[in-house]
Amino acid sequence: MTRTAREISNTGIYHIVLRGINKQNIFHDMEDKERFLNTLKKYKGICEYEIYGYCLMNNHIHILIKEGKETISQIMKRIGASYVYWYNTKYERSGHLFQGRFKSETVEDEKYLLTVLRYIHQNPTKAGIVEEIANYKWSSYNEYFNKNGVITDIDFVLSILNSDYVKAVKEFEEFMAEENKDKCLSYRVKRRKQLSDEHVAKLIKKIIKSDDIYILHNMNKNERNKIIKKLKQQGASIRQLARVTGLGRRIIEKA
Repeated sequence: MTRTAREISNTGIYHIVLRGINKQNIFHDMEDKERFLNTLKKYKGICEYEIYGYCLMNNHIHILIKEGKETISQIMKRIGASYVYWYNTKYERSGHLFQGRFKSETVEDEKYLLTVLRYIHQNPTKAGIVEEIANYKWSSYNEYFNKNGVITDIDFVLSILNSDYVKAVKEFEEFMAEENKDKCLSYRVKRRKQLSDEHVAKLIKKIIKSDDIYILHNMNKNERNKIIKKLKQQGASIRQLARVTGLGRRIIEKA
């Protein structure tokens, strides 16, 4: 079957989604995410593209990007091949990491650009990972509050909002926080979590009466199981508890 031709953006701006094959994780630790961001930064100098926004989730990636001297397909091929080579070497694996071709949608006007950027930045809060956008380390959001953005080209977006930098940043913060029903190109998965990771961490600390969650690792098995069971009853999932506590999933499943 012939593949559908990718829609070409008149502005050169695209919202890109990369997702893991079979919904598997693309990132397993901080080093993986740092490597991908370094790859984005490296190829900016080669392909001369601009980054207006990004968000790295465990099993998918959002990028708001403007083409430079190369097409979006050439750019994503470079980025993807470089990261996959490094990933496969690190984890001693071979084969594909990403699910088929990257997904893309064109961004043809400033209004939709701001909508897409808000959608990208709100991914972690809507997924229940954090309660506030600013608390998520692996997105471009916080770069907008630093005139010397590391990867993100913030000037264009801020200039849309206001010619005065201070006012533009304030308007950016307010717009990103607005509740909405934005529908952009997305990676759709069924969400079962009702609590954020931060909320679960707070519950654990309250129950054990300590800021050191890892006390659970050395706790009496029966006592620990009672705590885990209580957290499950309050809406925390097995996967979420494993992520927050560092305990193995089997331990949490059996509790």
